[in-house]
Parts: sequence; structure tokens; C-alpha cells
Amino acid sequence: MKTNMVLQPADLSLSALKFDNCFVRELPADPDSSNQLRQVHSACYSRVTPTPVVAPQLVAFSQEVAELLNLKNETCKSKEFAQIFVGNKLLLGMDPYATCYGGHQFGNWAGQLGDGRAVNLGEIVNKQGERWALQLKGAGPTPYSRRADGRAVLRSSVREFLCSEAMHHLGVPTTRALSLLLTGEQVNRDMFYDGHPQEEPGAVVCRVAPSFTRFGSFQIFAWRNEIEPLRQLVDYTIQTDFPHLGKPSTAVYQQWFETVCRRTAEMIIHWMRVGFVHGVMNTDNMSILGLTIDYGPYGWLENYDPDWTPNTTDAQGGRYRFGHQPQIALWNLVQLANAIYPLIEQAEPLEAALQLYNDHYQQGWREMMAQKLGLKKFEPATDLLLIAELEKMLQLVETDMTIFYRKLVDLVPTDSNDGADLFAPLLDAYYQPEDLSEKNKAQINGWLRTYLNRVAQDGLSVDERQERMKAVNPKYVLRNYLVQLAIDKAEDGDYGLVNDLLQVMRQPYAEQPENEEFAQKRPEWARHRAGCSMLSCSS
Repeated sequence: MKTNMVLQPADLSLSALKFDNCFVRELPADPDSSNQLRQVHSACYSRVTPTPVVAPQLVAFSQEVAELLNLKNETCKSKEFAQIFVGNKLLLGMDPYATCYGGHQFGNWAGQLGDGRAVNLGEIVNKQGERWALQLKGAGPTPYSRRADGRAVLRSSVREFLCSEAMHHLGVPTTRALSLLLTGEQVNRDMFYDGHPQEEPGAVVCRVAPSFTRFGSFQIFAWRNEIEPLRQLVDYTIQTDFPHLGKPSTAVYQQWFETVCRRTAEMIIHWMRVGFVHGVMNTDNMSILGLTIDYGPYGWLENYDPDWTPNTTDAQGGRYRFGHQPQIALWNLVQLANAIYPLIEQAEPLEAALQLYNDHYQQGWREMMAQKLGLKKFEPATDLLLIAELEKMLQLVETDMTIFYRKLVDLVPTDSNDGADLFAPLLDAYYQPEDLSEKNKAQINGWLRTYLNRVAQDGLSVDERQERMKAVNPKYVLRNYLVQLAIDKAEDGDYGLVNDLLQVMRQPYAEQPENEEFAQKRPEWARHRAGCSMLSCSS
């Protein structure tokens, strides 16, 4: 049987990874060290090592994340790096484990879940004093694998790797991704859940975050009435990830929950700003730090449709559709409030924090929409109606959200605002411009005249307004069909497009004239193709 070797790195850059594994040092461990499926009680984690693979091969790595970890580019291209970040070898100081958590999935309590295919290598502290947890996704079975093999396939790993970095550069709070590696092994998956499984190339992503603790990490203890480990995890989380709040106490627990509510609201506002749909907002996929976590069947809103979900499992109910994400985040926060109630035993402060989420989201969403429209600030008297009419207008015919807002930048108030062809510069945003009826055109022109008159009232120069709008309205997003094209090529051994997309998404707000092809709206062939329109949770 293959086993992991503890490696004394020859590369000085790898030696710079200084591990300080306080999660396993300070929190209760599973006393059973076997890697057998089981219910794990009164423990935050189980020690487990990655399962070695036959032929690790680097597909791509993030230069920015390497810098966070004080790693050199040359190091990330080395064979030694590939062995470590696929799980074949361990560095001195690594103390691998899988965490225990529960969660609500599609609104129903699912019991114990846990890291079923993720193995945490440990936590490093970089030269700036920042703490980063390193986690391999697809590294083999753990006690939480629930009859699964603990592996991940290349298609889902490409999606996770690229989206983690794209979201960061878009300014969205997110976990990061250091590397994407092939395992050299095949993984059996039924992509469409239709009884026709196929062999697919296996892969491992190294995910990076200050913490991977989820709402469900607390829920599992509350559900089992294991109050002492619940308190230990809350205290540890506050001391490690929220130290500015002070020493844990009932009052600090309340402040902590308020902070989680605010951070969650801010994350959702950013999702709505760039048109991101998570697709599976279960409570076990909600980060306690307000980071986007677990990139499964996500999607980007191309045609503006608030009812769209990228998840085939959710297609009928639409629980996690784009326009419902703010309400789902609140529902998930209610479940977290229920989980930590035993430590506070007062409903009022928790209810106040949930109201704070609502207030923070509403205020932040209004400010965000004003920024997208290039306004100095949100004026309720005029802008509530302006935005409500905009959302109706975007649904008259299929309208590409990203292109529409980016083209709106180029419209300027002039004396000819009463003209009949104001919408002409926006034509590229429509998937079927021939479907625009005369009534549609009149409605769009009417809104644009109102909008330009509103812009003129602010008195901003054209350059200043355009600069503001370009800073929040990306030209490039990680469109579903582009990722699928990259997956198709990668499965044939060509990783060029994976790296091209990684490079383009490093500057999503810049014009990048040499990369104009990546800013085009979804082609017709991708409308209903699997991976380009909707996806399953299979990975």
C-alpha cells in the first residue's frame, strides 16, 4: 500500500513554510486514528493523511497565492512541489486532518457531513504574520466520505481553481487556490446522475484560506447537544479569526455573531454586483469569515434572469436562484443563530443581529447599485424607481448583464438625449437584438433618458463617472462556456486555456484589447450544453 513520506525539502522556498497548527493543537480531536467511515462525536476533526497517487502533474498555479505563502514561482514548477500539493509527501510540520461538521442541504438537516474529500495539511504563518490554512481537495477518503471515494475530477477542479482566483480579482471575498494538479489516475463519476458513469481524469486543488470553518461546524455540536466542544470552537474562532473582539464572553459572542452577519451581507452584495450564482448555499457551504467557499455547480448570470440557478439538482425548486441568494443567506444565519443560542441563552441579541444583516444588506445593495450606475450616492426619491425599472427592462429580452453595464459606461448626457436611438450602443448586450419590438425600444430609450438626466444632476465629469463605473462593472467574468472550453482542452492534455483564463481574470476591470474574445457573450452553441448552462453536484 502506498504511504506518504515526510519530506525534508531541498528547496529553500518550501522550507520557508512555517507551520503553526493551532487548530489541531487547541481543539478536541477524534480519538480514533483509523480512516474508517464513522460518526465522530465531541471532536472538531479527525487526523487523516492524503492518499498518494501515481503520477502528479502540475496544470496551473496562482502566482499571487504563492506570494502569500512566500513561495517562489520556480518552486511551484518543481517536482517536489507537485509531490507535496497532490498529497504524496508531507513537509515537516504538516499535521493533516479532516474536519467534522453538519449542515442543512436544500433546507433539510443532513446530519454529519464533514470533509469527505478534503484534507487539511496544516496552517502556516507567513512573513507578514498572516495565518493561512492549506487544504487539498480531492486527496482521498476520510472518516467523513459517506461511501464516496474522496477524489475529485479534472472538470470540477478546473472550475474551482479558476473561480477562486477570478473572484478574488473581482474583489469578492473568497477562499483562494494555490495549485491545480493531475493525479495520473482515473475517477469514476456519473456526471448527469443518469446511470451512465464514466472514467474521468482525477485532480487535486490546493485551497487556501485563513480558515475553512463553516456554519455547519457549529451546527453539528448544537444538534448533538455537545455544548462544551461548541463553546471551545466558538472561543477558538473568536481568538484566532476575530481577535479584535476581545476575550470570549457572552457579550463578545453577540458581537461576533453581528460581525458574521455583516460579513455575510457584504459577500452577498458582491455576488449580486458581478452576477455570481453559488448554486448550492447549504449551511455547510457558508464560511464563518464571510468568504465564498466550495465552488461546485456555480454559474455566472449571463442573460439577466433573477430566477436562474446553475444547479440541475435545484432546477425545479430554484431555492438557490440568483435573486433568492440574499434571503437564503439570512435563512442560513438563522440556523447559525440557533446553533450558538446555547452559549448566549438570549434570543433578543441574536434577532437584533439578524435584523442588522437585513439593514446592512439593503443599505449596501443600494450603495452598490448607485456605484454600478455611476451615481454619487443613492437617492431614494429617484433611484428606487430608477433601479426597479432597470431590472424590468433587463428582462424584456435576453440581455447580457456584464456587457450591458459595461456598455452603459459609454453613454453620456448630451443635448440629444431625446433621440430615438439611445439604446444603439447597447445592442451588443442583447442575445437576440432582432427580438426587440418597437415597444421594447421605446421602453429602453425612455429608461435611458431618465438615467442620463439623473446622471446629469450629479454634476460629475464624464471621465470621473466612467472611471467609477469601470471600477465596479467588470469587463471580464469567468463565463461558464469559457471554463467548459478550458476543461475540454485540459481533458485532451492542453492546459493553455486554463492558464490564459487565469491570466485574463487577474485584471477583470481592465480593457485588455488583446483579450477581447474573452469578453464576448455566450455563443448560441453553449445555450443548453452541459457545463455551459447548468451543472450537477457530481465532481
